[in-house]
Amino acid sequence: MRISRFYQIQKTMLQYGLDELLPKHWQPWYARLFRRCAFWLRNRYPEHAVGARLRLALQSLGPVWIKFGQMLSTRRDLLPAALVDELSILQDKVAPFPGEEAQQLIEQALALNHISDLFADFDVTPLASASIAQVHTAQLRQDDGRIADVVIKVIRPGIRKQILADLALMDSLAQIAARFLPDGKRLRPREVVAEYRKTILDELDLQREAANAIQLKRNFEGSDSLYIPLVYADHCRNNVMVMERIYGIPVSDIPALQAQGTDMELLAKRGVEVFFTQVFRDSFFHADMHPGNIFVSREHPDNPLYIGIDCGIVGTLNAEDKRYLAENFVAFFNRDYRKVAQLHLDSGWVPAHTKVEEFESAIRTVCEPIFQKPLAEISFGQVLLNLFNTARRFEMQVQPQLVLLQKTLLYIEGLGRQLYPQLDLWKTAKPFLENWVKQQVGLPAIWRQVKENLPFWAEKMPQMPELFHRYLQQGPQQQQALLLQLQQLQLQQQQSNRQIINAILAAASVISASITLNQGNTWLSTTLGLFAAFFVIKALLA
Repeated sequence: MRISRFYQIQKTMLQYGLDELLPKHWQPWYARLFRRCAFWLRNRYPEHAVGARLRLALQSLGPVWIKFGQMLSTRRDLLPAALVDELSILQDKVAPFPGEEAQQLIEQALALNHISDLFADFDVTPLASASIAQVHTAQLRQDDGRIADVVIKVIRPGIRKQILADLALMDSLAQIAARFLPDGKRLRPREVVAEYRKTILDELDLQREAANAIQLKRNFEGSDSLYIPLVYADHCRNNVMVMERIYGIPVSDIPALQAQGTDMELLAKRGVEVFFTQVFRDSFFHADMHPGNIFVSREHPDNPLYIGIDCGIVGTLNAEDKRYLAENFVAFFNRDYRKVAQLHLDSGWVPAHTKVEEFESAIRTVCEPIFQKPLAEISFGQVLLNLFNTARRFEMQVQPQLVLLQKTLLYIEGLGRQLYPQLDLWKTAKPFLENWVKQQVGLPAIWRQVKENLPFWAEKMPQMPELFHRYLQQGPQQQQALLLQLQQLQLQQQQSNRQIINAILAAASVISASITLNQGNTWLSTTLGLFAAFFVIKALLA
């Protein structure tokens, strides 16, 4: 099975002419010989560019490889722009599996004798179908007797086995690439596959997705900007998730949004605010915010509300990354390239030996031509990508959490400009970021940290007198023990020095005795020999 799948993958790659992705001088002689011998596996699509052929090949290999291509489309730090642009076209639309089989999976997961035990109605025709799961509509019977419109997400049967098998093959291919490709070390193919493995296996666990959705809903409870559908946690399992059905307008359906009189400018600005709120306030952001996962409520078009679904992929930032990132953004806004360079060094994103002046000059080279344009015409995401590419020249290590952030930012900016082309993302984001940075420094930030730590100190306060008394009691003893250890180390060092000196003198005496003996001076040679023996004994007794 594994061998046949490996052959199928190789066959597909060669039939789409993907061996052209490797320069001739990278290919060893035996690889070129094999390519000539495999005459029946010629490129069947020479009329397409290599990027288009890569996209078509991944589509033909199935859902696991489509997902992999989608993940690669976010790695502009590793791949040429032409390839990334093609991979970003990949659509995750897959033929559905039978609805009757989905019904059986739901019944097994929820321990139902029949689907009607819990659901008043279940539509066997799927509402949507993707590579990992498909969605069915239903009506949930609640404990209080009410009926709720819901959707049920079901993982495809057998998909885990297929994914694990393909992941093993991907890792084998990545291992070969890392070993034999000249650029294998920089491209880090095994790390890329490992990152994809974590992402796709997380998506297979619908209980994890349910927990993410519950967290995001709590973060935006009562918000006018974002609504996350209710998850019925009692009816969620690893392969089944039940959640509230929403009836919004797809955010990509611009004519429908305009027809109902949606305030497009406010909608675009709220998208930016939602993103920065998730990142800098909550440190927990929806990392798969492409248009297929975002809807707009049909209610109150003058005060538009986003609806987010599919929370399988989320990103987090620690406090240091969040602070450095916010300060970087503010420095970009103010064109303070020296600070941008210094922040990259301080955060450890570039090696410590990097010359800050050279890095500053490289960043200025990227940014200054862009800033000659009106702010509304500047792509925020493109600036970030250019800066990452510049940092790569200075051996910047790829930060996985920043890759997710970069992908999400590109989604948000593209969406915002689609909704309202005049959107000035810089102007919208700058006040938010400046206010956040101010909150992180100064007396308000210190007072907030004190309040956060008060419960800990209140718990430890009753123990402080005892701990202080113990310290005063044990302090002199510990100091005396440390002093004794230092004295012992000093004596050992002196003894070692004496042994070395005596050994050197003994060796010198032996050499001198040998020389004088060869010259026929027996008396002097014997005397030097006695000296040698004397120094050896001293070295042993020292």
